[in-house]
Amino acid sequence: MRIEQDLKLGFKDVLFRPKRSTLKSRSQVDLTRNFTFKHSGRQWSGVPVIAANMDSVGSFDMAKALARHKVMTAVHKHYTVEDWAGFIRDNDASVLNNVMVSTGTSDADFQKTKDIMALSDDLIFICIDIANGYSEHLVEYVERVRAAFPDKVISAGNVVTGDMCEELILAGADIVKVGIGPGSVCTTRVKTGVGYPQLSAIIECGDAAHGLGGQIIGDGGCTCAGDVSKAFGGGADFVMLGGMLAGHEESNGEVIEQDGEMFMKFYGMSSQSAMDKHSGGVANYRAAEGKTVLLPFRGPVENTIQDIMGGVRSTCTYVGAAKLKELTKRTTFIRVREQENNVYGKE
Repeated sequence: MRIEQDLKLGFKDVLFRPKRSTLKSRSQVDLTRNFTFKHSGRQWSGVPVIAANMDSVGSFDMAKALARHKVMTAVHKHYTVEDWAGFIRDNDASVLNNVMVSTGTSDADFQKTKDIMALSDDLIFICIDIANGYSEHLVEYVERVRAAFPDKVISAGNVVTGDMCEELILAGADIVKVGIGPGSVCTTRVKTGVGYPQLSAIIECGDAAHGLGGQIIGDGGCTCAGDVSKAFGGGADFVMLGGMLAGHEESNGEVIEQDGEMFMKFYGMSSQSAMDKHSGGVANYRAAEGKTVLLPFRGPVENTIQDIMGGVRSTCTYVGAAKLKELTKRTTFIRVREQENNVYGKE
């Protein structure tokens, strides 16, 4: 047993230090990023925010809504190949270029991914997603998927340390998904005692990935637009959002009426709700590692994504970053003990 003494930080532990800026308006800030991915050689341009591959967030409807803003959606893995065929018939490349095809790591998952990717050349992203990215099985699976899809952009995770981030990139991942336990409906840290504060995970994994020419996704822990900015400032190339995009029309969650008010069910993908729905219940060798909550129904996602993007633009004006790419270079974080004045409740 050993103990690391250096402090690890989450989003609540820091604020941006403002800096002189030549920008006159938030409208001058460009949130578009242009990436060329390490292994696939593919190029992509867009706003690097991603709706999480949760079945009450990452829906086909969400993908269509967010693509209008050049924002991505990691479509959850519970759609059938036939569902995908129907979705592809109704959409053009501007939508399909901004979706990730999510998959687990079984032989059945591999075959399903091949079947889906064969439906359209406009599908360019594959998201290999398991809770514990430290499994050697994931490394082997990434190698297998890379061999089958040499020209596709592969994301794999989740991990929180630089060593495993490097191993996944060397195995064939273009992008590594970073985050264990920070999600709003994740209870991994409570059930297992395992985790890593998200900002430090992003900083350390970003440093490791960028040294090899890879990218990272900061996955989880964002509760507001300021947290999204902090993830980008810490070195995340993409930021994945679950709870912030849940509860909307396009989320496709179960709508429930209580006392005349509308709510939408939202749950973690390792929760009892998810396993009851997709796996016939919680297996007797494991525990559920997710919450189920009811969120007030929030209507269309349009206003929410505009608010998030507006907040990030505003961050950039405070530190003098004309482009999102410049934000991390213009970032100085200060450690704090308070974030906001809550005398009238939280925003």
